[in-house]
Amino acid sequence: MSTREASASAGKARDTWPAIGDYGLIGDSRTAALVGLDGGIDWLCLPNFSGPAFFARLLDRQRGGYFQVRPAHPSQRRADQTYVADSNVLETRFRSGTGVALRLTDAMTIPPSAAAEQLRPQRELLRKVEALEDTEIEIIFEPRPDYARARTALRRYGKLGWTCSYRDHFLLLHTDLPVELTEDRQSVRAIVRLQRGERRFLSLSYVRRDIGIILPLGNSAEQRLIETRDWWRDWSSHCRYQGPYREAVLRSALTLKLLTFCLSGAVVAAPTTSLPEAVGSSRNWDYRYCWLRDASLTLDAFVDLGYHSEADEFIGWLLYTTALSRPKLQVLYDVYGESRIPEHSLESLQGYRDSRPVRIGNAAWRQTQLDVYGMVVMAAADYVRAGGRISRDGRKMLLGFGKLVCQLWRDPDHGLWEARGRKRHHTHSKVTCWAALNSLLALAEERHLQVPEDGFRGELSAIRDAIEAKGFDRELNSYTDTFDSNEPDASLLLMPRFGYLPPDDPRMLGTIRYILDKLSSGPLLYRYPPGSDELAGKEAPFGICSFWAVEALARAGRVEEATERFEQLLEHANHLGLYSEEISADTGEAIGNFPQAFTHVGLINAALSLAAASEHGGSKPT
Repeated sequence: MSTREASASAGKARDTWPAIGDYGLIGDSRTAALVGLDGGIDWLCLPNFSGPAFFARLLDRQRGGYFQVRPAHPSQRRADQTYVADSNVLETRFRSGTGVALRLTDAMTIPPSAAAEQLRPQRELLRKVEALEDTEIEIIFEPRPDYARARTALRRYGKLGWTCSYRDHFLLLHTDLPVELTEDRQSVRAIVRLQRGERRFLSLSYVRRDIGIILPLGNSAEQRLIETRDWWRDWSSHCRYQGPYREAVLRSALTLKLLTFCLSGAVVAAPTTSLPEAVGSSRNWDYRYCWLRDASLTLDAFVDLGYHSEADEFIGWLLYTTALSRPKLQVLYDVYGESRIPEHSLESLQGYRDSRPVRIGNAAWRQTQLDVYGMVVMAAADYVRAGGRISRDGRKMLLGFGKLVCQLWRDPDHGLWEARGRKRHHTHSKVTCWAALNSLLALAEERHLQVPEDGFRGELSAIRDAIEAKGFDRELNSYTDTFDSNEPDASLLLMPRFGYLPPDDPRMLGTIRYILDKLSSGPLLYRYPPGSDELAGKEAPFGICSFWAVEALARAGRVEEATERFEQLLEHANHLGLYSEEISADTGEAIGNFPQAFTHVGLINAALSLAAASEHGGSKPT
């Protein structure tokens, strides 16, 4: 984990943009909020990850809305953040010249199982303010529902607090601090003096189509924070990994759990939309959905760390979600399994540092990506090998995927990286089709299901013949991005993981050499050559691809080189150990949606590969 101390600049103007990485993430495995080093909650969607944003200052410093608690005096605003050990409870500490002046603790509360029947709001964001010196604090509560498209008046309900309603959404701010409504009724503000040792709470509760719930403050609020901390610590205690870099692995696991929608088992790619891959460009996408291409790698990470219940839920979501479209699969779905994710642009928000458009929804749901079949089948096969059981309906589903792969693998597709141009024959897509049939045949041999073995083996051989004839360049001694091309693609580093060939095969070693030579920027790795996707703006190195390089090197027995790259990548985490989608080659800053589940999956799998390679004397069995 990076050791740099992130700090908030004193007296920043309101329109100054913080770095993407200058945030911490809190959540309750239903939705999540980003908390800045200035004590501002700048992003929160309700009731779930892809619901409308009520705070969106992340994408518009003037109109987006936010909820801030910080020292009133600029001299006390130098801040750092940390998670309470082994949890997703976040502390922001504001320092004066003599020490910590104010401690702000943030969490989205999770009731213990024993309290499941108690009356609770659907969501609660709880903030505890502790004065460690005599200090004045500034409080600003400025909700802007529906991505700032709806401006609703705040109302006071006496001692019960302040309410904000939007259609059937209802927010209630309950606090023991003396805050007041502004004249325009659009925000609640206050500057309050606290004595050393004082402790105060702000509880923001949310319901939809239900009665409002007002939770008590004081000791009761303190207990809810303790219960939430203990819930996360108990979850962390089940991580069975005890190898090198455990702190970074556990933080990545905790991040994945935050991004897992507990009501269905889906894992969203990120909790944000439209954080740019290139500032000022149109490389802005909505990642608040679940991509099937991530399925195998995500499930591997959960299973290998000992989180079998998450794997059970993920497979359950997968079976439910694909029921309506099977045997065909879409690229992405929402957390409830909705298959239509229409994309459109918001005019209400400026965009992060004027990066437009701000998108909600994602048009990639209409694309053809053949790799999803291989990733889903491999996820199911890994699940079964880890002791999971697939229902009769699930076995029927897997067989249907195999038959469809036999029909479709010869077709071009849009590929793993969702290029919004013409379809092409991507080598990675063909490899994953091969892996789908290979996994199904292996399950049949292990008597987990029945398949038409002769037909599947014939197609398996045909796919390999096509890959070797058109996807491998003998002069380069490397597999290439598309058939009959010479372009590298980082996804080809996964071929040994998929069982296509041994990690020390000369063709694989040549592919590793070619990809690292053409796509590396120090320890960082581009997913494909910058500029080749014909989009405006400069492509940055991709987080998970950088970890794929570590895994490929470790599997090939180059453990020392892999370890060096891994440790350099750890320095690119933010101050809390969080990673974005991409990392700037020029500055090392976080780029794109944040935090990114796929990058944290890559870190976990790279660390596990390193540990296994070291244990096996420099090589990891495929």
